[in-house]
Amino acid sequence: MSGLRLGVDLGGTKIEIIALDSDGSELARRRTATPRADYKATLHTIASLVHTVEAELGRRGTVGVGIPGAISPATGLVKNANSTWLIGKPLDQDLAAALDRPVRLANDANCFAVSEATDGAARGAAVMFGVIAGTGTGGGIVVHGRHLHGANAISGEWGHNPLPWPRAEELPGPTCYCGRRGCIETWLSGPGFERAFEAASGRRLSAAAIVHAATQGDKEAEAALACYEDRMARALATVINVLDPDVIVLGGGMSNIARLYRNVPRLWAQYVFSDRVDTRLLPPVHGDASGVRGAAWLWPSSG
Repeated sequence: MSGLRLGVDLGGTKIEIIALDSDGSELARRRTATPRADYKATLHTIASLVHTVEAELGRRGTVGVGIPGAISPATGLVKNANSTWLIGKPLDQDLAAALDRPVRLANDANCFAVSEATDGAARGAAVMFGVIAGTGTGGGIVVHGRHLHGANAISGEWGHNPLPWPRAEELPGPTCYCGRRGCIETWLSGPGFERAFEAASGRRLSAAAIVHAATQGDKEAEAALACYEDRMARALATVINVLDPDVIVLGGGMSNIARLYRNVPRLWAQYVFSDRVDTRLLPPVHGDASGVRGAAWLWPSSG
């Protein structure tokens, strides 16, 4: 029993690996460019990273991988991946063969949630919901330290529900890549926030620039942020009504907006079906490293 856990974050532009000791301390981390649109090269790159880190440490470990999609329970193949060259492939089986050991795969948002539940912002919480609000909008659920997989492998996919309690001006909503309109992702992702600001102001700015402009007294930027906060409050209120988590942790680029943690809980009270809301909204402890750390923690014990 080496106690070594290896986590791999398979992203659209980069592949990152982390090695954690049994106490969660980081022993090594590497990253390299993702060989886009090349499935075999992707397998080779992951295997090479694992073997390189193990050779450096002189230990063999368990391997968990976070992917931008999920393994379909119906087919055993990857589905819902924005890295489209993975779709329809038996990624877990192929990686297990390449590495000569079992490999656990999970959605990258689930990995984020597992990381923050294990030794991050939601440590000790019985139930937590981890939010990814960045290029897209996803989520993951952890209950008593274990991520909730779900019968269809889609637990936590709140980004593809419609924005709740829509205003007249929010209907029918922007078109989503999933083929529907008005999905939460089209409003709460970074690009969704930028699109809403441009539609209201006629100005094209990055999310970070909009936030900065608001701090400088820009009224249009402030109005866009206030709308964003209310939309997030509505969207998270439905999560609270269904899941009633102890903690919600925000991740992704939009999680860096400090005022969300103050304003969103103040706003969600009017939408949650309760006389008091004790759910806490927190920033991540591990930041950008949470996804790759969570992949390593997919194995609760290693050997």
